[in-house]
Amino acid sequence: MKNQTKKTTSHQHPIRVGIVGVGNWATYAHIPALKLLPEYEITAVATRHQDTAEAYAREHGIPHAFGNFEELVRHSEVDLVVVLTIAPQHEKIVRAAISAGKDVFCEWPLTPSTQQSLELLRLAEESGVRHLMGLQRRLSPSFRYLRDLLVDGYVGTIRSIRMSVSEPDYYVLRSKAVAFTIPSENFTHVAATFGGHFMDALFTAVGHPKEFSSLLINQFKQVTLVETGETVETDAPNELLLHGQLDEEIALSIQIEGGKRNGYGLELSITGTNGDLQVLNSAAFHNEEDNRILGAQGSGQPMKDLPIPDRYNWLPPSNLPSSALEMANLYASHSKDIQDGGHQTPNFSDAVRLHRLLDRISEASSSGQRPSWQP
Repeated sequence: MKNQTKKTTSHQHPIRVGIVGVGNWATYAHIPALKLLPEYEITAVATRHQDTAEAYAREHGIPHAFGNFEELVRHSEVDLVVVLTIAPQHEKIVRAAISAGKDVFCEWPLTPSTQQSLELLRLAEESGVRHLMGLQRRLSPSFRYLRDLLVDGYVGTIRSIRMSVSEPDYYVLRSKAVAFTIPSENFTHVAATFGGHFMDALFTAVGHPKEFSSLLINQFKQVTLVETGETVETDAPNELLLHGQLDEEIALSIQIEGGKRNGYGLELSITGTNGDLQVLNSAAFHNEEDNRILGAQGSGQPMKDLPIPDRYNWLPPSNLPSSALEMANLYASHSKDIQDGGHQTPNFSDAVRLHRLLDRISEASSSGQRPSWQP
């Protein structure tokens, strides 16, 4: 991973967090994750309306509330700005945080375009702030364990990888709360969001493809908002098919599917010369439990559960769902990076690489060609 230029810093106080945007994801994942970790303190929150910010701050015991992000990023009691708005709003908030000299976390996607994301990476690197990217799935205990199993040779030499990720919400009926996923220019369609998250986690574990063909399909050309009945035209894809190979002629097949009615979730299968691994989950988002890992070595053997060893648990005990714990793992990783000067936490360079891959996937789908890829 490419690395940030900020010098190692030892905080004498908890890392003070200011959150911009207080939608469902903030309440479900970020706030519980941050409160779980003693290294952090949520000190400020900002929304577009002062009264909303104040009410949210009272509900969650947050000292400072603002009706705009500009005041939050400049506040003396904020060390880390956490950007949880929709993707088209990310750039101006991240830019302001960098300008204020604050470390910054941003949800994926970093922006709707590769060029904008490159510019934010350049600004963050030049300013020396630490930049965190919300690609948290790679830091889950299951994906860290999977990576180590592969490195340790559990399956021998990898021959093939097949991953299917499906979810029910990117359907022809959607709530107004997720209407921002409908326009393709927002870059929040299922191939960008779910595809981005899971391809990042997979390729962190197995390496990147060197060439592929791809197909982006839009099966839902009209989406209806359930609250109003309004119908909206869209050209955003709800299916991604990718076939290619990694180095050493490893076969790769990926399907990302939005709007699946039943039987959705994660299915990942890795076949090697000496065995097989599977990673399974009945949900691809808002999952209650971490992924289940199964394996078998030799030939003709039944797949058996491989419990994740306790050493992969970085967190204090809690009853939080796995999706929230994935965020807590990212924040725990950031705290550790600050203390030891490491670079384990995903950052804006990872986002730019993922942007470029998704650009290449879109180009391949349009042209029908099979491009090479060098991350």
